[in-house]
Amino acid sequence: MAFFFNRGRSRQPSEVARSIKEGLNRLRDSQAPAATKAEDDLSKQLGHMKLMVQGTQEIEVSSEQVQALVQATLQEDLLYDLACLIDRLPFEARKDVQTIFSQILRFKNSGTGQGDPPVISYIVHNRPEVIIELCKGYRYSHSAMPCGTILREALKYDVVAAIILYDQSEEGEPAIRLSEVKPGTPQDGNGVFWKFFEWIDRGSFELSADAFTTFREILTRHKNLVTGYLATNFDIFFTKFNDVLVQSDSYVTKRQSIKLLGEILLDRANYNVMMAYVESGENLKLCMKLLRDDRKMVQYEGFHVFKVFVANPNKSVAVQRILINNRDRLLKFLPRFLEDRTDDDQFTDEKSFLVRQIELLPKEPIEPGRGAREPSRPGVNAAMA
Repeated sequence: MAFFFNRGRSRQPSEVARSIKEGLNRLRDSQAPAATKAEDDLSKQLGHMKLMVQGTQEIEVSSEQVQALVQATLQEDLLYDLACLIDRLPFEARKDVQTIFSQILRFKNSGTGQGDPPVISYIVHNRPEVIIELCKGYRYSHSAMPCGTILREALKYDVVAAIILYDQSEEGEPAIRLSEVKPGTPQDGNGVFWKFFEWIDRGSFELSADAFTTFREILTRHKNLVTGYLATNFDIFFTKFNDVLVQSDSYVTKRQSIKLLGEILLDRANYNVMMAYVESGENLKLCMKLLRDDRKMVQYEGFHVFKVFVANPNKSVAVQRILINNRDRLLKFLPRFLEDRTDDDQFTDEKSFLVRQIELLPKEPIEPGRGAREPSRPGVNAAMA
């Protein structure tokens, strides 16, 4: 076996890259049963490439060889072809592609500075279609997980998140380059980022779960980038988020989405986004509906969004009116709400705080900043922590 590996590693990186390129072309053009042979041949080539970038316990990776392989891979445009055809590869070959991508994306040679890895920089400036095609791997259950794993490796870098968020290319069109990203430009809801809502809501369980993990990574990892994006696209984003995800028929999607909503709103970086969200009476109605869901964890996650509305010292007239009109019902409902969570002292304290704030509401709505009785800042911070 060692003899076999050593023979394989004697091949030049350019030869390996060229062989895989040719194998991908044959696979693209093949129909069954010829496709099976093309898959087998390509699987062997990909297995060899994985050994070159990852090595084994017996074989050390040569950084010079990996660098040459990276250059050959970019020259042959292999990353794009692999992203496009990963759904047609056998299971083990898809795993090998996942490993190859992850190793190449993070590769830095000794002369590389503190910036992004060379392949990441190359992709976002010259071949962003690689990222878009990896996202489209969520169209199929068998390619969702390897593509998702690759994407989350790439999403360690904010430039990749920017490509996903701001690309609005149609099928067959060039994707947006990093130099073309204009953060202040509103989106039309048709780019690849917006397809995540459909993949999460309508995909199989495994596909949906992986797509949501990547979706959450996009929205929470790079705060400066996402805060501006949400502010610019506030209406379209939260309308879609509320309608598709928070009100999803899937229990898992619904619960995860409400939890993510709470995380987004309570992140200090998103303060202005939070204030805009809690001004809406319709958003409050949705949260109050969640409190009465027949599933306790949905109720619990909904509570952590509801508390932001009540704890806000500058409630809009619309929010005040809803809370005032429902004051008596809320004062009866909240003390008994999830009362079996006796070991959760913070939750109990937050309920008591909200009850007190509802009791202090005026008889009629008051314009924000015109004499409304505001809770002390420590109390607000405690409820919104």
